[in-house]
Amino acid sequence: MLAWDFIIFKKQMNNMATVYKLAFSACLFISALQVSAQKVFSEGTIVYDVSIQSGNGMQGGLGNASNTVFLKGNSSRTDMVSPLGKETTIFNSKSDNAVILKEFSGQKLMITLTKENWKTKAKQNSGLKFELLNESKTIAGYNTRKAIANTADGKSIVVYYTPDLVVANKEYDATFANLPGLPVEYEIESGKTKFRYTLSKISYEPVLVSQFDFPTSGYRIMTYEENQQLKKGN
Repeated sequence: MLAWDFIIFKKQMNNMATVYKLAFSACLFISALQVSAQKVFSEGTIVYDVSIQSGNGMQGGLGNASNTVFLKGNSSRTDMVSPLGKETTIFNSKSDNAVILKEFSGQKLMITLTKENWKTKAKQNSGLKFELLNESKTIAGYNTRKAIANTADGKSIVVYYTPDLVVANKEYDATFANLPGLPVEYEIESGKTKFRYTLSKISYEPVLVSQFDFPTSGYRIMTYEENQQLKKGN
């Protein structure tokens, strides 16, 4: 009887081992499907419509703003355009530095940033921890999920993101470095003003390398340190 009991016990263990293997394989298969379904965005253009609201409602002078992001590898360019003017931020991965171009009221200013300046600037909103909520809605044709983060100065960032698309270059906007997907709509507070960005277009067309070139003339030049001192003076 002991021998027969042992044979039965061994068969049961073998059956259990088979079940565990099948379950483990199923988990791996599901994980692989999730990874394969997530598309990586490494080059192209992302366009957001921007609306600005204060405590008194929409600010008409800024109501038709747009924010265009150009990405190519580790290089990035962001153009913020409104009726009041234009601000462009360019990071060139080859030269490993950046510039901020401001064009307002006929004045053109270029602020130069070293690699260390770029890192310092990114620290302002880097390391944000997003709380992923069980809330979703469809925006611009994307199934999105809601997430919330709080900045060091107590401001809140509400974002709806799609986990189906992730940006390869995490440094283009340090705010979303820890977000598990592409921001489709997000809201940022600045004082009593709220900026709402809503995705309007994505293009996968190759971006010209010249988009990340720095201007060589036509701008008054200021270093990042000089600009920071100027802000403190105001």
